[in-house]
Amino acid sequence: METLENLKKELNNEYETTRSFIANFPSDKNNFKPHDKSMQIMPLATHIVEIFSWPEMIFKTDKLDFAAGDYKPTFLDTKKELVEKMESDFIKGKNALENATEEDLDKRWTMNNGDVVLMDFNKYEAIRHALNQITHHRAQLGVYYRMNDIPLPGSYGPSADTGF
Repeated sequence: METLENLKKELNNEYETTRSFIANFPSDKNNFKPHDKSMQIMPLATHIVEIFSWPEMIFKTDKLDFAAGDYKPTFLDTKKELVEKMESDFIKGKNALENATEEDLDKRWTMNNGDVVLMDFNKYEAIRHALNQITHHRAQLGVYYRMNDIPLPGSYGPSADTGF
């Protein structure tokens, strides 16, 4: 199987899992955060869903530079907006993978803060890193849910709330 086919399958699997998490998003707790250093729940969930469009950004650019303002986080207020953002960003990421070639994955891509290179990847590695970020931040969201007695869907198997 080709690398792109694997990435498409993984993006789709992460989307399906994330969709079940977002379906349980608590509309009345947008500002909840478990610690002063933690993100609030709505910006965390927003960040998770916006990562689905990162394959498009990675294929269209050679770098993301925080100091240059290349990353502009999205600010949402409602669960409806969150669902809509997830749907549109998933389509962007999926389309980017559909239109890419295996050779595109070998091109370089960096994440910078001005002159400081934070990460230096080929585009395959950058997309894999983005997929890992979805998993990482979704696990954080799961902790927020648990702290608020919100049922957790299974991710890679059943959760204590979904049984076996």
